[in-house]
Amino acid sequence: MDDPNYPGSSPSAPNPPPYSEKEPYDQQPPPAYEPANPAMPTQYPPYYVPYGAVPGYEPVVQPLLHTTVIVPVQPPHAPDHLAYSIFTMLFCFLPLGIGALVYSLRTRDANQMGNAAEAQRNSRTARTLAHSALFVGIVLAKIIIIFILVSR
Repeated sequence: MDDPNYPGSSPSAPNPPPYSEKEPYDQQPPPAYEPANPAMPTQYPPYYVPYGAVPGYEPVVQPLLHTTVIVPVQPPHAPDHLAYSIFTMLFCFLPLGIGALVYSLRTRDANQMGNAAEAQRNSRTARTLAHSALFVGIVLAKIIIIFILVSR
């Protein structure tokens, strides 16, 4: 398009002068690219790296994501026998009822903390103390009733 005879073109600046032989030129010009056999086409098409990929590294293939729902299994709560302990404390035998109440509360705490072994142990102790308080209360009630009947 720099042809002055071509219509619509404007004359451009003249080409720069060629390098002279007098100026030092230490480097060799790069060789011109010539295919090894111009009659034979290249074996593979050119590979263009996708945007954002780093050449020379294999792409990382992520596995498909699966949603896993984990339902926490609640450990079986040991019964605390709180009402039974309060009943035996108030109506049967106070000292053993207080012990049963204390172990009932310890059972509740162990259940809340998730310590199943301690909760089972405290539950068993609270039940045993409440049974003992009930037994002692029934025996004392019979003794008192017999004493009152005999004393009349």
